[in-house]
Amino acid sequence: MIRTLKKDDWFHSDGFPIVIERRDPQEPFGLHAHEFSEVVLITGGRGLHVTGEDSWQLSAGDVFAIGGERPHDYLNMDRLQLVNIMFDQNSLSIEPMDLSSLPGYHALFRLEPAWRKRHQFQSRLRLSSAELAVAMGYVDQLEDELQRRSPGFRCIAMACFMQLVGYLSRCYGQAKSSDSRALLRIAECITHLQTHFADAIQLEQLCQMAGMSRRSFLRAFEAATGCTPIAYLIQLRVTHAARRLRQSPDSVTDIAYAVGFNDSNYFSRQFRKHYGTSPRAYRQST
Repeated sequence: MIRTLKKDDWFHSDGFPIVIERRDPQEPFGLHAHEFSEVVLITGGRGLHVTGEDSWQLSAGDVFAIGGERPHDYLNMDRLQLVNIMFDQNSLSIEPMDLSSLPGYHALFRLEPAWRKRHQFQSRLRLSSAELAVAMGYVDQLEDELQRRSPGFRCIAMACFMQLVGYLSRCYGQAKSSDSRALLRIAECITHLQTHFADAIQLEQLCQMAGMSRRSFLRAFEAATGCTPIAYLIQLRVTHAARRLRQSPDSVTDIAYAVGFNDSNYFSRQFRKHYGTSPRAYRQST
């Protein structure tokens, strides 16, 4: 039976949703999953990263994300050293700001984990020694804040975490391997949807951006995101509409048009589908 690591056993009692664990060296642990996510930076040595029946060689500079539901372990370790940045995505209390404008963010944290088996881990992020040093500088600052927990540490620790995530995303955006570039093309489509959600979007435009046939793109997009491009776009529009309903006095119809819907009735149906209530009732309840 696969162990599931619990948040209560690893995160601080004050509820802050980020923890750092250094493994120098990594000791045998056993196949496990967790109630949180991880970013793993390999800082030295070698070993195998195991996920179920698949395994891939690790060495210094490798960086990858692990979702809580994905069991994994390390085997055949030869002085393997790593840093785990554990975080609870559901408890992070800030918006991702403009990370959605970085294709490398989508590729590293969303696409690469989903395509790991297909690409045989060749689409992972590999940092140069200089890049790894910069990333570890952010890790050191974050760890210092988490250890001291001085007044204001939440703000500063979150800023350090976002610096690290942003830097790793930029590094992935400069990746040269063919597998990484393939993921980045799909990530660019996701970025385009994220930043142009209110515009008229044509499927052919996304296919051309990804350099894929219609059939291949639809299959790849759904494998990466769990939904079709149109469903993803509608979800984006509804999410932005909900934010405007909370923050803006504009009418429901004006908000519907502002986020890209051409029919306010269709907007209301989609909003109810996602939030279980009408836009007007949602506004009154917030």
